[in-house]
Amino acid sequence: MNLSYRLGHIFLGLLYRLLFRYRAHHPERVPATGGVILAANHVSFLDPPLIGLPLRRPLSYLARKSLFRNRLIGALLRSWQAVPVDRDGGGAAGLKAILDRLRRGDAILLFPEGTRSPDGTLQPPRSGIGLAIIKSDCPVVPVRVFGTYEAWGRHQRWPRPRPIAVAYGEPMDFAELRAEAKTASRERLKAIYQEAAEAIMAAIARLEPRD
Repeated sequence: MNLSYRLGHIFLGLLYRLLFRYRAHHPERVPATGGVILAANHVSFLDPPLIGLPLRRPLSYLARKSLFRNRLIGALLRSWQAVPVDRDGGGAAGLKAILDRLRRGDAILLFPEGTRSPDGTLQPPRSGIGLAIIKSDCPVVPVRVFGTYEAWGRHQRWPRPRPIAVAYGEPMDFAELRAEAKTASRERLKAIYQEAAEAIMAAIARLEPRD
């Protein structure tokens, strides 16, 4: 972790403990080194820091390109090595940036649902997460957040002090689907991407907020 990331990590850690009494379950399941995708449900602006706080390695976040145009915010995002993407996180350039980070051994956070849930429940995954999974050769760790919707959901203007938690699942290996994708037809490829997306979303759904 560089100095900027470490200072942010310390400050947010104190804030999350004081306001939200956050708990983490099995962060040791995230590989300590090498490229890895963390795939999580998304219900609140509180989610990305919550997922990164228990880890002993830096986590790369996606951020809209437009945010990098702001001098102060852009400098902070660059110091945290955030990945600039289009508003919807898609596109060839966004995928290339994600894969480049994974190849160099980074941990990167992706949200299969694409955006925050409107009501706190799990939403169907988009195929884009499946594309990133199949194009990479990295393990994928399912992650689920709890309580962040109640603390600061889309319907709330300001956050409220509610207990929140994050649980990490066992790393998943998509070797079979990745091997099949190398020779699959275009139609089958789309199905493979969706299968991967649905598999990771199902793994997220099975996680519980307990040790």
